[in-house]
Amino acid sequence: MKKKGILFLTQSAMIAAIYVVLTLVFKPFSFGEVQVRVAEALTILPVFTPAAIPGLFVGCLLGNGIAAAAIPDIIFGSLATLLGAIGTYMLRKQHPIVATLPPIIANVIIVPLILRYTYAVPIAIPILMLFILAGQVVSCTGLGLLLHKALDKNKQFIFKNLTEY
Repeated sequence: MKKKGILFLTQSAMIAAIYVVLTLVFKPFSFGEVQVRVAEALTILPVFTPAAIPGLFVGCLLGNGIAAAAIPDIIFGSLATLLGAIGTYMLRKQHPIVATLPPIIANVIIVPLILRYTYAVPIAIPILMLFILAGQVVSCTGLGLLLHKALDKNKQFIFKNLTEY
């Protein structure tokens, strides 16, 4: 395997591992009707590397699975994160605030449906959407922009350009 492929896989694996750890460490806040999934701050990482896309997807899949979420939650929650990561990558050249919108939108649309139809949460879907929106804004925009600021200053040391090999 070429160095570029090894770098891509390494970055993806590290991002997945960090996502899993953050999901489990902050488990009380990562699930439920009102949730602030700290790991969702990592959805800003596709701005820096495309390796974040599979890393975030696998991290969410594993984090939800290890936390014993229901199968629809594992599948569709992870797909929401995947869609958000792809959207962030596509908007990577825009202002960082704009790049935080795809994971927010994907989760606001998908997670309330999971809560309602998988866990039978007796709250109206529009209210659940507001709850998820609030949590996603805190994690993706608030924490995500803090992470972006920290990484942007040091990106040449943290994320090697995948095309240099």
